[in-house]
Amino acid sequence: MLKVEGLVAGYGGITVLKGIDLEVRKGEAVALIGANGAGKSTTLRALSGLLRPRSGRIIFDGKDVAGLGAHRLARAGLAHVPEGRAILGRLSVQENLELGAFGRRGARIAEDLARIYERFPRLSDRRRQPAGTLSGGEQQMLAIGRALMARPKLLLLDEPSMGLAPIIVAQVFDLIQEIRKDGTTLLLVEQNARQALRVADRAYVLETGRIVASGPAAALANDPQVIGAYLGGRSG
Repeated sequence: MLKVEGLVAGYGGITVLKGIDLEVRKGEAVALIGANGAGKSTTLRALSGLLRPRSGRIIFDGKDVAGLGAHRLARAGLAHVPEGRAILGRLSVQENLELGAFGRRGARIAEDLARIYERFPRLSDRRRQPAGTLSGGEQQMLAIGRALMARPKLLLLDEPSMGLAPIIVAQVFDLIQEIRKDGTTLLLVEQNARQALRVADRAYVLETGRIVASGPAAALANDPQVIGAYLGGRSG
């Protein structure tokens, strides 16, 4: 579904990504973990077209899409739930969800909207409410629901647990499990590395703009170096 080769990107005179390689296969969930400032969010911004790469290849669904604008990638089936959610606070919950399907055509939009409300009952209860009045957890659900309205081939999730209470974090990761069981292909960036490795099939470890480790998520979760650096505990 996605193959990244030698991706270099940054801001102004600062190079953040220094030639990373990764891939995401159809139907799997892949986590990208690392410390703050490692380049995780920059990676997703480059993949979704919000940041133009300086060099490298991004092969999405068989086509090299490096340098394409975010609107074109969204229409091609790549949906990005950004860090901070980026909901439109003055619009209603339903208007935000409908915007997720802006690039689609056909009568199944109403069907998908009903499915989102079934999955997120709290959003259904608040469908006419301005989105900016929702709680942080509800806004995160709205951001994910809006992305799912695009029927994405690949869903990019950037720090979905950021700023949420522990009980809400657990609910968000249960939701991510449900989404992947539905067959949606996922690339997840998450500071909570333990939770990310729990829901992922494979993972990459990013350190100062370079991939320093990769493998099955379960193996990385039991790797002493990964545990010491990112999981806040000891192996064994």
